[in-house]
Amino acid sequence: MKTAVPAPDDAQAPAVVLVEPQMAANIGAAARAMMNCGLSDLRLVRPRDGWPNDEARPMASGADAILETARAFDSLADATADLHRLYATTARHRDMAKHEITPRRLADEVRSAAAGGQRAGVLFGRERIGLTNEEVAVCDALVVVPLNPAFSSLNLAQAVLLIAYEWRMAGDATPARRLVEPEGVPATRAELEGFFDRLEGSLETANFFRVEHMRAVMWRKIRAMFLRAQLAEREVKIWHGMLSALEGKKLGPSDRDAPG
Repeated sequence: MKTAVPAPDDAQAPAVVLVEPQMAANIGAAARAMMNCGLSDLRLVRPRDGWPNDEARPMASGADAILETARAFDSLADATADLHRLYATTARHRDMAKHEITPRRLADEVRSAAAGGQRAGVLFGRERIGLTNEEVAVCDALVVVPLNPAFSSLNLAQAVLLIAYEWRMAGDATPARRLVEPEGVPATRAELEGFFDRLEGSLETANFFRVEHMRAVMWRKIRAMFLRAQLAEREVKIWHGMLSALEGKKLGPSDRDAPG
């Protein structure tokens, strides 16, 4: 078994340390979860069925790169010798004085430590019994997931995915909301104003603005509705087609094809 571990591509990423994993399939599933979230440093402490093990590949579902660089160690001390901070995942409280943190707080601490040149590792215990008190004792803090108190059990891959996901989200800048238009682009302001001018004229012709002193307020509300929708270019064309139909204009073949 090897004791040297190459640095990961992302120096901020924590190492994932599986202590005495019992099934190769679970190692593969954990590797898949890691690759989902951009982690690459997988360390195995005394895997029951040895390492490498081809039985891990089916559950890795393409995350072979993680399996190929995974390292096996004879002891937890060897597996974590190069790390500065260690965190133990656990589903139960321990009879010892330890800070308990959430996965979200863990992600922040790992990134802060990495900014200071310190590497962290997260320990995951055996599928059946988890980590021993002796293994927990060498860690800086416990990571406890705030799940349903009546049923907080996670399988190994779920636990790895949850921790890895929180780590990734701590550094993610994806907007919480955005317009996705696979077949087009957002409408330009000129396209929107052209549509608004036509819509207002059509409403005027249909005598929609019956109360003159409320006209300005109603029109602002109508514009606001459409602006909130963040119309795409193709959607504006659809609305022009709808207005043409409502205005009694006969649609030609090109008009029908344009919105589709």
